[in-house]
Amino acid sequence: MEKNERIATFAGGCFWCMVKPFDEQPGIIKVVSGYTGGTVENPTYQQVCSDTTGHYEAVQITYNPATFSYEKLLELFWQQIDPTDPGGQFYDRGQSYQTAIFYHDETQKRLAEESKQKLQESGRFNKPIVTPIIPAKTFYPAEEYHQHYYKKNRAHYESYHIGSGRSGFRQKHWEGEHEY
Repeated sequence: MEKNERIATFAGGCFWCMVKPFDEQPGIIKVVSGYTGGTVENPTYQQVCSDTTGHYEAVQITYNPATFSYEKLLELFWQQIDPTDPGGQFYDRGQSYQTAIFYHDETQKRLAEESKQKLQESGRFNKPIVTPIIPAKTFYPAEEYHQHYYKKNRAHYESYHIGSGRSGFRQKHWEGEHEY
């Protein structure tokens, strides 16, 4: 990792839907789909989906903070999820599809907590914001076929993004908000 690069890790349900919003932003160097937060080393997709590993589906974002700040990453993250759902995201249910912000240092922790509090106080949602902010653990890249799924399987990705309810939720709660 270069001197001017940082890492952010977010779980937002299905990682297929979490890559595209970040992938083409200025200052984003790479976005990797993977697994984190659990106890099994080098888990497979099947293991993680069984909800027996403790892992979340997540994305790890390498970014240049001078071009795209961590605060902007947090704003964009909140716009992709239902932060009031403790049981998963949209169509996908279970622990591996729950949301989380994994902080890599105390600054990220503080900024994430401030961002969460600001969202809670905004009144945008009528239920509590339940997305936890937890220390980052080892991140395991997912199998290659999961990487940049939205580019490799455009039709299936678009169908899933809409059919899962994610697209409609975003439109309802964030219409008019910029995606940077």
